Amino acid sequence: MAFGWIDEQAEARRRAGLLRTLRPCPADSPLLDLASNDYLGLARHPEVTEGAAEAARRWGGGATGSRLVTGTTELHGELECELAGFCGFEAALVFSSGYAANLAAVTALAPHGSLIVSDAGNHASLIDGCRLARGATQVVAHADPEAVRKVLGTGSGPAVVVSDTVFSVDGDAAPLGELADACREFGAGLLVDDAHGLGVLGDGGRGAPYAVGLAGAPDVVATVTLSKSLGSQGGAVLGPARVIDHLVNAARTFIFDTGLAPAATGAALAALRLLRREPERAARAREVATRLHTRLTASGLEAVRPDAAVVSVRAPSPEQAVRWAADCRAAGLAVGCFRPPSVPDGISRLRLTARADLTDGQLDRAVRVIGETRP
Repeated sequence: MAFGWIDEQAEARRRAGLLRTLRPCPADSPLLDLASNDYLGLARHPEVTEGAAEAARRWGGGATGSRLVTGTTELHGELECELAGFCGFEAALVFSSGYAANLAAVTALAPHGSLIVSDAGNHASLIDGCRLARGATQVVAHADPEAVRKVLGTGSGPAVVVSDTVFSVDGDAAPLGELADACREFGAGLLVDDAHGLGVLGDGGRGAPYAVGLAGAPDVVATVTLSKSLGSQGGAVLGPARVIDHLVNAARTFIFDTGLAPAATGAALAALRLLRREPERAARAREVATRLHTRLTASGLEAVRPDAAVVSVRAPSPEQAVRWAADCRAAGLAVGCFRPPSVPDGISRLRLTARADLTDGQLDRAVRVIGETRP
């Protein structure tokens, strides 16, 4: 029977406690949200939603075509200019998603004959970019600059080191300064995914590259998403103008994909301008994450110290992680549940996201629920 193997795989996932299902969210959910990536609490901010609505009224519901045909509006140009300036880079290019931005950056910057050095903890979009690129990929130990240096020493052609800035599973930060030193020793480029750094790290949320003095460097390229701290949808690549020009001409997920919808573009631009006016939101997100970690570990839970806004709490097994998350939900708290194959080390976790708009009372409630429902 066609696709008969699907049933076998579904049963295997069920037995292992790894079956995933969709759960549509109502517009006015009563749950306290520690599961989304809305780090700054901007997704429902009136200025952001009005930015989306105004853009849709002016330019329509969709981009209508690829960026090179009809899918580029004046709004896209404004967002690219302001995003690059805010993060400290020379230029930016907006994509329909952060995933598409990562595929574009990796594939376009790792041609045939090049070497890609990829961190073992990288996001799936970077991993898929490495798989699609024509260069040869070497995966190195997580957050290990010496391992990167060792692999770079074996190459003879162009090379690029690929890493998240903040890893999405445990929320730990990459050693960007040391990675940049290793790259410069061997003339390699550094490509970093700042999806979880933008809006949280750096002066006023300008991102991890800005925080360590790498923003705007001629050998550094960063990708970001517009769907986390900026509360919208889409992604972007930031870097030297000649790199951005290259992507316009060579990145397949830019050339052949429909442009980002005007509403998402307008929402992201409104959120970025709001963050400029209210830079304290970034520090508040970090403060909430630190307090959440301190309270959880004080109660005896095993939680990873957050470097940004993600707090990871380890669970005994995939089945118990699912049950723990479900019990939290029944108690009015939404938390993330990460299990294999989403986690590179095979350890299941509750994944909590700190938000700048969480009150002290909500933080107390979240800690209490997590503690009371622990396996």
